[in-house]
Amino acid sequence: MLIGTLCVASAAFATTYVRVEKDGTKTYSDRPLPGGQPIELEPAQSYSTTQTPNVNSNLPREQQLLQQVDDFMYDRCSLTPANDSTFTNPEEVVISLSTFPMLRPFDLVVLTVDGQAVGTPGAMTFKMTPVYRGTHAVGATVTNRAGKVVCSASASFHVMRPSLNSPARR
Repeated sequence: MLIGTLCVASAAFATTYVRVEKDGTKTYSDRPLPGGQPIELEPAQSYSTTQTPNVNSNLPREQQLLQQVDDFMYDRCSLTPANDSTFTNPEEVVISLSTFPMLRPFDLVVLTVDGQAVGTPGAMTFKMTPVYRGTHAVGATVTNRAGKVVCSASASFHVMRPSLNSPARR
C-alpha cells in the first residue's frame, strides 16, 4: 500500500514537458522531448463541500451524528391550498403539506384547521368535509423526535356559499 501511495504522489509531482510543433500545435509529455521545455502546471481545479453544522468534535462519533440530526431543519415547508385561496360551493377541501427534503420517517406532522388538530397524527393530508362558509386558517407543524419544531407553515382560505335568495340573482 505504501508503494502505491508513493507512486501516486510521485506522479502528482512529475515534471511536464511541452514542445511547440511547426504548425503551432503543442505536444505535452511526462518525458523529455527533443526541442521541448519543462513547464509548471497550475494545480487542478478542486471543489470543497459546504461546511457541516458545528458539531463538538470532542464528543463520541455517535453523539456527533445525533447532534447533526437534532440540528436538522427542512429547507421548504408549504401548504395547499395556497394562502388567500377562494372556493365557491366546495364539497371538500384537501389540505396537504409538502416538505423539502422529503419528510423523515421519525418526524411528526400535525395539521390544524381553525386552531384544532385534524386527521391522524403524522398524516400529511386531510380532506375537510363539510366545508362551512367563511375564512379558515390552516397550519402544519413538523417536530423531530425530541419535540423541536423543524418546519411550520400556515395559510388561510375562503369559502363562499352564495344564497339562492341573493339580490344579484334574477
